[in-house]
Amino acid sequence: MAERDETRAFVERAGQGDAAAVDALLARHWDGLAAFLRRRAGAGLMAQESGADLAQSVCRELLERLRDGRFDYRGEAAFKQWLYQAALLKLRDRRDFHGAARREAGRRVGESAAEGVAASDPTPSQQAVARERAAEVVAALAKLPPESRRVIELARFEGKSHAEIAAELGITVAASRQLLSRALARLAALR
Repeated sequence: MAERDETRAFVERAGQGDAAAVDALLARHWDGLAAFLRRRAGAGLMAQESGADLAQSVCRELLERLRDGRFDYRGEAAFKQWLYQAALLKLRDRRDFHGAARREAGRRVGESAAEGVAASDPTPSQQAVARERAAEVVAALAKLPPESRRVIELARFEGKSHAEIAAELGITVAASRQLLSRALARLAALR
């Protein structure tokens, strides 16, 4: 409980521009975020982007949202969900960017670059639906028991294998699989 209260305090202070709070948030989440980005980026994107640059970019954008008041702290799990969702969006954006550059090289004469960019951007309604779905997942995660929430965070947000989850939670690989399966079923029922 104290860790959650501490995170809330860091988020609030970071939102007010407190550099020490920003550093504390980054220190707390940097390793997991960087590992998540490396696992999810894939070899192709990592050949074109630095993992540290991706993590810094995600953190910079999130800190801007904190300062603009575009984040309402609803607990540690919701904060991590927000962080890792932003990381996934960053990866998608960078893949789109590099894919657009490859397409641009082979683009037909007469097709404008603006048309190609506009075609790859999600519409405002698609963005709204994505935000609503993310909010539903965050709300449902908050209702799960801590053990269920943790196994989902490890498997889905941090991309850990069942062997890694089992080692971290002190259970067998089979128990990790079963725990994740049950947690995802509970999560689906809550949405």
